[in-house]
Amino acid sequence: MILTTTNSIEGFKIIDYKGIVTGVSLFDGKIAMGFSMSKYLKSIQDSIDTTKEKAFQTLTENAKKLGANAVVGIKVEIELTTSNTAMVSVTGTAVSVA
Repeated sequence: MILTTTNSIEGFKIIDYKGIVTGVSLFDGKIAMGFSMSKYLKSIQDSIDTTKEKAFQTLTENAKKLGANAVVGIKVEIELTTSNTAMVSVTGTAVSVA
């Protein structure tokens, strides 16, 4: 599965547009508080990385369900909530390329 933020893929031709796909993930634990600033920032980064990976897995699964072999125009949104949790949403267009 090819994933890209661009609207085209160099060396490939989009054959069919399958539809818009999304992947959303919410970090299921609290971001640790009470650490030094560097440990706190590392905790935030780790939380976002884990959550982003889950969101991309869901995006990929949804694209495969539509018969796509690529997703173009991906937009990633990351939100830290006031309750110190992380939410990541990824959206793109599932396509078939050759």
